[in-house]
Order: sequence, then structure tokens, then C-alpha cells
Amino acid sequence: MPNENTPLLYQYPEHLRHTLETLPARSGVYIFYGQDQTFPLYIGKSVNIRSRVLAHFRAVDEAKLLRMTCNIEYVETVGEIGALLLESKMIKDRRPLFNKRLRVTRKLCSLRVDDQTTGIVFSNELDFSTSEDLFGLFKTKFAAIEKLRDIADEQKLCYGALGLEKLSARRACFRFSLGRCAGLCCGKETRVEHQTRLKMALEAMKVRSWPYPGRIAIEEKSGQQTEYHVLNNWFYLGTVSTLEAAKGVQTATPHFDRDSYKILCQHVFRHQGLNITLLD
Repeated sequence: MPNENTPLLYQYPEHLRHTLETLPARSGVYIFYGQDQTFPLYIGKSVNIRSRVLAHFRAVDEAKLLRMTCNIEYVETVGEIGALLLESKMIKDRRPLFNKRLRVTRKLCSLRVDDQTTGIVFSNELDFSTSEDLFGLFKTKFAAIEKLRDIADEQKLCYGALGLEKLSARRACFRFSLGRCAGLCCGKETRVEHQTRLKMALEAMKVRSWPYPGRIAIEEKSGQQTEYHVLNNWFYLGTVSTLEAAKGVQTATPHFDRDSYKILCQHVFRHQGLNITLLD
């Protein structure tokens, strides 16, 4: 029952109570629909669909979503990996109104750093799946510049050498006079030393190249059920029930996908004993 501190805007969604009887306590993706059954309001995932949807029902700050929802559908998966990949794909494909993350981001930025140069590169111009010396995945050029600036301040790197400001020939930069630059601009350190410190500071953000020659199938099991998730160059191609079917899964235009990259790095490749089959 609502208490005196509950905003009047919120009402428990009694019109959705009957849907709880159909929701499984299993892994998968769930979809909230309004009156239009074509365009979803919200897409989420969980290892327990029923429990997660119940959490939505109890959330006062989701009153607007719940009032607009007329129906809740779901797609079961064998496990968490499948749920994560499917949720990401469905949000990109269907663009639900209330999802604030996992939207389509076709153009990403990254910092490209080698022993001599530093620059900002874009995923629509460079294949991030196979490129070396990339650090960080940013949605905007501004975000990449801000990160570079923060590290420059922490490590006393030269703004001029990083392309953050113009540097006069044979003159130390203004930040050197303030003790905020170690002196690449005036010969106090070498460019290799400067770039090595930058790369060390960025090491935790290093972008991994796709570590396989082509497509892979990740096997996921739960009891007697098995699914194979097919990916190539960090791009999720789909899920099938047999390894033979996985061999036939193709895509015409794979591209680097930030969300699939994070899912694999954070939830898949850290686990030991995962069965991964090379398909190419």
C-alpha cells in the first residue's frame, strides 16, 4: 500500500498483475509494450525475468513507464551471456522509448598512441577490431579530448605534443613554466619517454584487437539446453541451438560494436573453461 511519502503520481500497476503469472524465473529478455505492439517502451534483461519485472513494479520512479505499459513479452535464453547479447541487439534494432543506454553508436572515437604521435581516430574511418595502439572508446571527440587532458595534467605531459594547444618552435610551453609539463617541448625529456608515460596511464583503457581469425561460436549451457552465440570482430551475429547451424550464420557488414565488446571483455573472456569454437 502507498504510504504518506509515496508520490501521488505512482500507482501500483494492477492492470499488469496478470502478466506476472506468465513470466518465467529464467534468463532472458523482457519487453514492455504500450498500445502500439510494434514499438516497445522498454527492453531489459535478467537471469530471472520474473524477479526483475517485479522490481520494476515496485519502483516508484518508473510510474510513467508502468502506466503506459499494456503488455509484457519475453524471450528466454539459456543463460546470462545470451541475455546480455540479445538485449543489446534488440535495443539497437528497436530503439525503445525508455532505454537510456545501449543505443546505436555507429561512430566512436579512440585515442591512438604510438612512440611518436597521439591522435583521435574514428570507427567509421578505421577498423577498431584489428587496429593496434588504441586506448578508450568514446562516444564523442569532446569526451576523448577531456580524458587526454586529464591524463596530461596527472602525468605532466605536454599539451602541445598532444595536439591540445599550439606549440611555438623551440620554445617551452606555458605549462612548463608553471611546473605542469615535464618538458618535452624544450628538450627536458624525449618523445619516447613522454609517449611511454602516456601509454602507461592509458593501459587500463587499451582496446583489444579481435583475437580470432574470423567468426567464433560461444557455447552456453544450462541443464540439457545449449545455445551457440556467433560473433565476428566484436559484432554479435546471432544465437542458434546447434554448432552446425552456427557455421551458417553470416552477416554482410560486420562492424565494431562497443556493447558487444564490453560484454565479451567483462562477462565472457574472464571466465575459465568457456567453450569457444572457431568457425572460419
